[in-house]
Amino acid sequence: MADVNLSASVRSEFGKGAARRLRREEKIPAVIYGHGEDPVHVALPSYDMMMALKTPNVLIHLDVEGKKQLVIPKAVQREAIRGFLVHADLLVVRRGEKVNVEIPIHVEGELAPGQNLLEHVLNALPVEAEATHIPESVTVSVEGLDAGDSVTAYQIKLPKGTSLAVEEDDVVIQVLAAQAEEPSAEEEAAGETEAAGEAASE
Repeated sequence: MADVNLSASVRSEFGKGAARRLRREEKIPAVIYGHGEDPVHVALPSYDMMMALKTPNVLIHLDVEGKKQLVIPKAVQREAIRGFLVHADLLVVRRGEKVNVEIPIHVEGELAPGQNLLEHVLNALPVEAEATHIPESVTVSVEGLDAGDSVTAYQIKLPKGTSLAVEEDDVVIQVLAAQAEEPSAEEEAAGETEAAGEAASE
C-alpha cells in the first residue's frame, strides 16, 4: 500500500467562517480520533490531502506540530458540485493492528456472448487487514460468466493477512440478462392507431 507524509496544525476556530478562512489558506479542517484519545481538530494542506486520497485507504504519516502519528482516512466530505475537499476524518492506527476498511473491486475478463449486463452488488469489498498493509484493491474475473451467474465474497482471492468483513456467501457481482425495452407511450399509441386502421379496413 502507498503511504505519504503530511503536516498538520492544530486549530481552535470552528464554524463556517473558520472553514472559509482555511480554504483561503488552501487548507481543510479535519479531525483525528481513535485509541480512546480525545479528538484532535487540525488543518491539513488541501492539495496534498487531495493527492493522497487518490490512493484508497492511504496510510498517512502525519506530523501535528511535532507529534508523529499514523492515520488512515475514514470519512471525506466533498463539495457537491465542484468536488473540492470540505472535511476529513482520520483514524489513528498502529503497526500490527487490524482495521476494517473497504477496498476497490477491479473487474477483468469478458462475459459469455449475449446481451448480458454486469451488476456490482458491492462497489467495494469490506475486509479486515493490518493497518500498515491494506490492499489497494482486489481483482475479480468475470471471464465466461453468463446470465444468472454471480461471484460471492468467498470466491475472491485476498492477499495474505487480509480476511473478509462480510459473509462468505454475500454476492459481490452478478450477471443479468438484458431486458427488452418497453415501448414508449408514443410507440404504444402508434401501434393502437395502426391496429384500429387495420380493423376498420376489414
